[in-house]
Amino acid sequence: PLMMEGRDPNQKLAVTWTPIGTDVNFGEITRQFVGHLKTQDKFTLQLSSEVQDITRNKDGSWHVEYKNLKDGTESATDAKFLFIGAGGGALKLLQKSGIPEAKEYAGFPVGGSFLVTENPTIAMQHMAKAYGIASTGAPPMSVPHLDTRVLDGKRVILFGPFATFSTKFLKNGSYLDLLSTTTPHNVWPMTKVGIEQYPLVEYLAGQLMLSDDDRFEALRTYFPNAKKEDWKLWQAGQRVQIIKRDEEKGGVLKLGTEVVASQDRTIAGLLGASPGASTAAPIMLNVLETVFKEKVATPEWQAKIKEIVPSYGTKLNDSAAATQKEWNYTAEVLQLEKPPVIDQSVGTSTGVTLPVESKPENDMAL
Repeated sequence: PLMMEGRDPNQKLAVTWTPIGTDVNFGEITRQFVGHLKTQDKFTLQLSSEVQDITRNKDGSWHVEYKNLKDGTESATDAKFLFIGAGGGALKLLQKSGIPEAKEYAGFPVGGSFLVTENPTIAMQHMAKAYGIASTGAPPMSVPHLDTRVLDGKRVILFGPFATFSTKFLKNGSYLDLLSTTTPHNVWPMTKVGIEQYPLVEYLAGQLMLSDDDRFEALRTYFPNAKKEDWKLWQAGQRVQIIKRDEEKGGVLKLGTEVVASQDRTIAGLLGASPGASTAAPIMLNVLETVFKEKVATPEWQAKIKEIVPSYGTKLNDSAAATQKEWNYTAEVLQLEKPPVIDQSVGTSTGVTLPVESKPENDMAL
């Protein structure tokens, strides 16, 4: 509804719509996961702690030193296998480990901000995630969207993102992060990417020059009746894009995520811009298949993985029946609306239309 208010009825719109989307509080899911793990004898959790150093023991295991930021106490842990899932801080820690694989990478930080309204009158009119198309030269995660979020029970509407730049790798990190991770091994790939990715640099420069009026006009493209007094600018987090050495090009910018593992498979880390909810499960499966390759191949591990991920090993793109089965299973477990029926003769969903009474003059039905 927000997208149609105040819009010229003669303007043509093209929209693809699905009724089975949902909003998930991944912070709450994480708290529940950790709450369960804390009941296990072999699990310990160190909060408010920062890794100071990672070194190799003589027996090949890893020695991790960390400091409690609240009371200043220092501790250490030894481990046969180490996984680094530190978001923007992962590159620094991989470099501390000294593994040669870490020398292949550099980081390019990009931040984001959103226009947000907490006005309940506006928020209650829009229950959808409406995504558009990224600007020319813009990275995929810059796709603008008018997005309903429920934060601790309060519904708000976000619009963005608008790119920001900082040399920090974390929202509350150090301005020296970019410089401190630049080494003789990765400075050339970074230089090559800077030259090759001029459209991206141009896009970022343009974003940094946006005024409040410019951002508001971008919002009005999606919500013509928006009023400036209802919206404020929020700074979101930081993402660190991967820059990787390449034999042919010198360096390439990778916009996804990548698992980096040592040759002896005793340490692995996750680098990339958005290791979030949509990618967490396949990333962890990738880690298992990379680091514990022999164990994953055993019947015991195969059975356990398929118990957790029933579709494991099935390429859903090739089977409408398998896709329908997984849709139905997911909806039942998560107590979601029953998904539409897939027409297995053509491989597309049918019966997905907007109710007649809610259709605008421009047909937005799929």
